[in-house]
Amino acid sequence: MSQKDGRLGIGIVGNEAAAPVIARGLAGAGHAIIGASIAEESAYERAEALLPGLQRLSEAQVIERSELVILAESAETLAERVAALTEASVWVPGQLVMHNVAEFGTGVLAPALAKGAIPLAIHPAIDVTGTSLDLTRLREGWCAVTAPRPVLPIAQALVVELGAEPVVIAEEDRGTYAEAITTATSFTRSIVKQATALLAGIGVDAPGFVLSSLVRSAADNALIDASPTPEPPFGEG
Repeated sequence: MSQKDGRLGIGIVGNEAAAPVIARGLAGAGHAIIGASIAEESAYERAEALLPGLQRLSEAQVIERSELVILAESAETLAERVAALTEASVWVPGQLVMHNVAEFGTGVLAPALAKGAIPLAIHPAIDVTGTSLDLTRLREGWCAVTAPRPVLPIAQALVVELGAEPVVIAEEDRGTYAEAITTATSFTRSIVKQATALLAGIGVDAPGFVLSSLVRSAADNALIDASPTPEPPFGEG
């Protein structure tokens, strides 16, 4: 597989759950999975469930053999991992290097860029579980995309291959984007937990199922209200 024919060899470095989901989605679009360097055993087992037969390799082997490297790191560990890999001189000029952290654009990948790598920041705007359920949710969702302008179409094309819709977020706006994601996620969890506890307190069995349709419809209605249909131009309709 090569970038010349549009097919990429994909490698994963790190333990975070979103990367194997993205790799599995791209494999479904015809890309090849090269292998993964995953230290935590539970994280590797989770990744292998999505990617049967996943080859376990060293960081250097994954990066050397891959045209697209997905850094499966958290916001707290990403910069440190990029620095360590750069210090080890493992980057291959011309390869794509992607991270999935909401808070950061491509600035955090500057050391890899300096060595000739092409930086991409793609964050799936879903509550990631690390399971095949995420693949369905991706096809109904959006991914935040940040990349240098010349390669932005590559990042957008990868998102489309996942079945999701790309939304471009400027480098300087990633912090605000991340705050919006965190607010929506934490608020939803908190409210659902509070509501289900109230129902459980009066003896309702499986309160989560009882509230599921209500919560989904209320959220859908709120999202529709937040994204009104544009009015037609003057003189039409």
